[in-house]
Amino acid sequence: MHKPVVAIVGRPNVGKSTFFNKICGQRISIVDDTPGVTRDRIYAEANWCGHDFMLIDTGGLDSKSGDVFQKEIKKQAMEAISASDVIVFMVDGKSGVTTTDEEVASLLQRAKAPVVLVVNKLDRFEIENTYDFYSLGLGEPMPLSCSQSKGIGDILDAIVNHFPKSYEKSSEAAAPKIAIVGRPNVGKSSIVNRLLGEERVVVSDVEGTTRDAVLVPFNYNKKEYALVDTAGLRRKRGVENESIEGYSVLRTLSAIEDADVVMAVVDGSEERLSEQDVRIIGMVHENGKPSVIVVNKWDKKSRNKDEYIKMLNEDLKFMDYYICIFVSALTGSGLGQIMEKVELAYSNSQKRITTGLLNDILHDAILNFEPPAHSGRKAKIQYITEASVAPPTFVLFVNDAKLINFSYIRYLENRFREKVDFSGTPIKFIVKGREEGK
Repeated sequence: MHKPVVAIVGRPNVGKSTFFNKICGQRISIVDDTPGVTRDRIYAEANWCGHDFMLIDTGGLDSKSGDVFQKEIKKQAMEAISASDVIVFMVDGKSGVTTTDEEVASLLQRAKAPVVLVVNKLDRFEIENTYDFYSLGLGEPMPLSCSQSKGIGDILDAIVNHFPKSYEKSSEAAAPKIAIVGRPNVGKSSIVNRLLGEERVVVSDVEGTTRDAVLVPFNYNKKEYALVDTAGLRRKRGVENESIEGYSVLRTLSAIEDADVVMAVVDGSEERLSEQDVRIIGMVHENGKPSVIVVNKWDKKSRNKDEYIKMLNEDLKFMDYYICIFVSALTGSGLGQIMEKVELAYSNSQKRITTGLLNDILHDAILNFEPPAHSGRKAKIQYITEASVAPPTFVLFVNDAKLINFSYIRYLENRFREKVDFSGTPIKFIVKGREEGK
């Protein structure tokens, strides 16, 4: 049976994201006093007393809001409600029952899933402030002070009590995470929606629409994945660290670090990569992540493929192992091949090579070009072994680590890539001297 899904819904600024972050044990959703900060469905795994479940944070519902995104926010929240096994309806105990609360309650009364009604912001735990919320017709209101972590345990008990009794904890390994990164407005969310065949993330031509990293379960070729759509990365000097936009940058960097494979999306309608494109792709490389460069908007291309690839080779000299694909999220061209490339990059990052084959490749490389010498002392490489994967990491055991310079490591990497397909993934060499290897 599937892992239970719990959605948190309510009007803006009642504390949904703070509650979400408390339960998940980390700051995943952006928390800010500005109404409408959380726009998309935000997914995270959570656990309470041995019960694993998926928690969804949603944008604030407010029919009176002038926010141009409110229509999409409601659509996303309704999707979350329909997909949930349990719904947490959060209201504000300081404000009392509002017209918007009554509108949301009316929606939830028609929902199939059970509803846990939570009255937040009761910092002195004034139980009498919950009584008015019985009028919403959703059962007993549960008091909560999220800022002081009062009442969270009782609410979690109520949530898990609604889980299907036949639910069994899955022993399957976590699905590989595919982070989708790039500058604002290059089409990341449109690609996600095309891949999923539905509008799971808000799409707009307004820059910076996606401000959180959105985790979306996804099935391809009978395998489970999780797509992570992230906020577009801007130049750091244009972002205040404590602003909403600043948190989005941190979230994107975190998504790269946590990803198993990354799709770096660039705008193919532009003449060449921007400085920011190169910086983003460089972050992926520096984090040792396998990746696919997705050139979107190819229906509006400004040059042919050969010219574009020549430009990529110049701008991405630091990662000549890159895999590239040309697509159009608008027309659907090329999108069918994206996951093939993603699977190839991911598979290559998990590749293990036998010690025998590694030493054969190393022996041939040394015969062709011997290790350098310094001050009359010659480097001698005894043997090599693969220490880990993701990325494939090889340990060279030598007589003196200081004698093996960057140029020779680069040479060895090129020779290894000639013999083994490591396209789409960085590979790493660690040099250990005789004393270090003991």
